[in-house]
Amino acid sequence: MPLTVTQPATSLSTRTRPYLWMALVALLVRLAVVPFVYRDWMDPFVLQHWAFGLIARSIASGHGFGSPFADTGASALLPPVYCYLVAGIFKVFGIETKSSVLAALSLNSLFSALTCIPVYMLAKQALGERVAKWAGWGWTFSPYGIYYGADWAWSTCLVTLELACLFFFAWKLEKSSRTRHWIGFGLLGGFAALTEPVTLSVVPLLGLWTLYRRHRQRLPWKLPMFAAALAAIAVMSPWLIRNYELFHHFIPVRSGFGLELYIGNNGYSERWVNSSLHPNHSDAELSEYERVGEMAYMDHKLRQAKDYIRSHPAGFAWMTFRRMVYMWTGYWSFDRNYLKDEPLDPPNILVNTTLTVLGLVGLARLYKRDSGLGTRFAIVLFFFPLTYYITHPETYYFRPVDPLIVVLAAVAVVGFRAPQQKPIAASPGAI
Repeated sequence: MPLTVTQPATSLSTRTRPYLWMALVALLVRLAVVPFVYRDWMDPFVLQHWAFGLIARSIASGHGFGSPFADTGASALLPPVYCYLVAGIFKVFGIETKSSVLAALSLNSLFSALTCIPVYMLAKQALGERVAKWAGWGWTFSPYGIYYGADWAWSTCLVTLELACLFFFAWKLEKSSRTRHWIGFGLLGGFAALTEPVTLSVVPLLGLWTLYRRHRQRLPWKLPMFAAALAAIAVMSPWLIRNYELFHHFIPVRSGFGLELYIGNNGYSERWVNSSLHPNHSDAELSEYERVGEMAYMDHKLRQAKDYIRSHPAGFAWMTFRRMVYMWTGYWSFDRNYLKDEPLDPPNILVNTTLTVLGLVGLARLYKRDSGLGTRFAIVLFFFPLTYYITHPETYYFRPVDPLIVVLAAVAVVGFRAPQQKPIAASPGAI
C-alpha cells in the first residue's frame, strides 16, 4: 500500500502565502505608478495611434473589428483578444476617457502582478524555495515589470502572464496523463495565440518537448498530443474562419507581417525601424492602404521587403545582427542625434544587459544540473525573438520572456538545490 503523506491543516496557507504577498505588493507598486504616467495616454496624438484602442473604439461603437489605420471596414491587423478586452473597458468606462485609460493600465498592472504566481511556483517546485523567493520578489520589483504594467496600454502584460503560465504548465505535464490537463494546455495556448501570435513560436515547441520527454519515459503521449492540438484549434478556428471568409486568405491570426518586414528592411539604419513608411506616419502609405485594401497592401509590402532583402543580402544580415544585439542589450547607437530621441537608452542598456548576462549564466548553471528543464528555457530564449530579428524589434517585444529570465537570474545569483520529491499517493498521471 503506498505511503500517504498527510499535510498539516495550516500547510496550504503557509505554502501559498509567499506568492500572494508578492503579487499584492507588485500590484500596489504598479498602481502607485499609474497616476504619474496615465496622462501620456490622454494625449490626442497618442490616442490617434493607439492601434488596440482604435479597433476597440470601432467594436464598442458597434462597427465591428475595423482597421486602426482608416475607415476601410473589417481588419485582421491585430489579434482579437486584447482588442475585445479594451472594447469591454470602453463599454463600461467610456471610449478613450480618463476612466477607461486608468482602467486599462490598472488591468495591465494586475496582469503583471499576477505573473509573480507562476514565477514563484515554477521556481519553488523545480529549483527550491531560495530561488523561488529571489525570483518572485525579483519580478515584484522588476523595472520592466513595473514600467510596462503601469504605463503600457498594450497586450504585453497579458502575454507575459500567459507565457509564464504555459511554461509552468508544460513542465508539469511531463507527469500528467489526464486528458483534461492537456486540453487545458491547448485551450490556454490557443487563447495566448489570439492574444499575440508570437507565442506560436514557442508554445508548440514546449509541448513537443514535453511529449518527447514522456516518450523517453515510456509514458502515453499520442492522446495527450491530439487533445492539446484539438483544443488549441477549437479556440483559434472561429477567428481563422472569420478571416478566411472576409479576406479569402489564410491569415495566421494577424495580417500585418508584410508591413512589419518592410518597415524594418528598406535601407534605413539610423533606428531599428523606419516609422516614416508606416501608414500611421505616411500620407502616401495610408493612401495606398485605403486605395487597394488591407490584403493587397500587405502583399505589396511583403514583396517590397523581399525584393530589398534579395538585392541587399549583406545589408539584411548586418541589420539582423544589430537587431539581435538590440533585443538582448537595448543598444542601437550612441550617436548624439539618436540619443536625443532616445535619452533613456543608456540606463535601459545597463538593465537589459545585466539581466541578459545573469540569465545566460543561470541557464548554463541550470543546464548542467537539469538538462530537461534547461532545454525548456533555451527553447523560449532562442525561438521567441526570431521573428523580430528578421522584421524589427521594439523595446517591449522581448518583455514577455522577462519572468523566465528573472528565474534564471535568481539561479545565477543564489544557485539552486532541486527540491526532494516526497513519496505521496496520487491518482495515476496527476499533476
